Amino acid sequence: MSWLTAEQALEKLGTKPQTLYANVSRGRVRAKPDATDPRRSLYSAADVTRLAERHAGRRKTETVAADTIQWGDPVLPSAISTILDGRLYYRGHDAAAWAEHATLEETATLLWNSGQIAAAPGEALEAAPSLERAFVLLAQRVTHDLPTLGRSPKVLKAEAQSILSSVSGALAPDTSALPLHLRLAMSWRRPEAADCIRRALVLLADHELNASTFATRVTASSGATLSAAVLSGLSTLTGPLHGGSWQGVASLVEDVNALGASATVRQALTQGRSLPAFGHPLYPDGDIRAKALMSQFSLPPSYAELARAGQEIIGESVNIDFALTAMTAVFDLPANAPLVIFALARTVGWLAHAMEQVESGHLIRPRARYTGPSIETSLKA
Repeated sequence: MSWLTAEQALEKLGTKPQTLYANVSRGRVRAKPDATDPRRSLYSAADVTRLAERHAGRRKTETVAADTIQWGDPVLPSAISTILDGRLYYRGHDAAAWAEHATLEETATLLWNSGQIAAAPGEALEAAPSLERAFVLLAQRVTHDLPTLGRSPKVLKAEAQSILSSVSGALAPDTSALPLHLRLAMSWRRPEAADCIRRALVLLADHELNASTFATRVTASSGATLSAAVLSGLSTLTGPLHGGSWQGVASLVEDVNALGASATVRQALTQGRSLPAFGHPLYPDGDIRAKALMSQFSLPPSYAELARAGQEIIGESVNIDFALTAMTAVFDLPANAPLVIFALARTVGWLAHAMEQVESGHLIRPRARYTGPSIETSLKA
């Protein structure tokens, strides 16, 4: 693999250093320390060239198709949610404004275009929210639920509500009929966190065609059960570049406590490590979900210092992964609370997209651009 210095990369891209650093933090450009000078970084020539060609509009058809899957142009129609001019919308409703008053159940009603939704009380088989049990319950349903093909939207919506009850029974275990944010707050014995949890659940319910939602739609497009589609989404969510990003944020905060915020950010950039706390490709002016959630509490000192350092050095605002991790610290929630909240919230969106995909009647089946060994077109004598 060929590598470029920062100066060479900036000349090729025609951008400012902050933009290059932002592309590194977003995973668009790979970087590594310069062996001759550990204080400097080298950048993947292939990644830089790809970005330069994309910006210059010199893309071939196959490159356009590949870039579309990587934060590119829309690839399929959906009436569920969209991001436009830095705002997130749920079926035309501004999600940040919606989160001021709505519950996750009301958000499900909106996204599913359905009647009133209420998750059934759980059996309280677990003393605390359990992602492991959510996986088990969904896997058990996959083997018993019916495929989606040939079933009416009304029947599928009823099954979706049942699946939401299964997931919430694992992630918000409580025998009461309280709204899910209250059940989750009570299961953590943090009633004072209930309203922030409610806002987070609503803000995370859907986010257009993200990785886990695309996985959900691919599964649903095959006619598989709704529970299988949600299981696909949940599996994808656990990745460190998606719902698991909170661990990277928590690690950065630990470094801030040991080194200071500025040194932490500079060290990560020098070592070519990503900075999961900052930026989002769809929100060039800052993640609106993070702003809406963080408006409800004051950041702990180490988080506030990290946010300032990131803005000054990278030129990026903090994102929803940062906000969720900060909320966890503020209310002293369990360490994996960000992923639990994310999974419970996004189950609503996954089910909305799965049902929409079923209704479209299309199988999602892209083509691969072959890059393997030369193919023999004739047999040797």
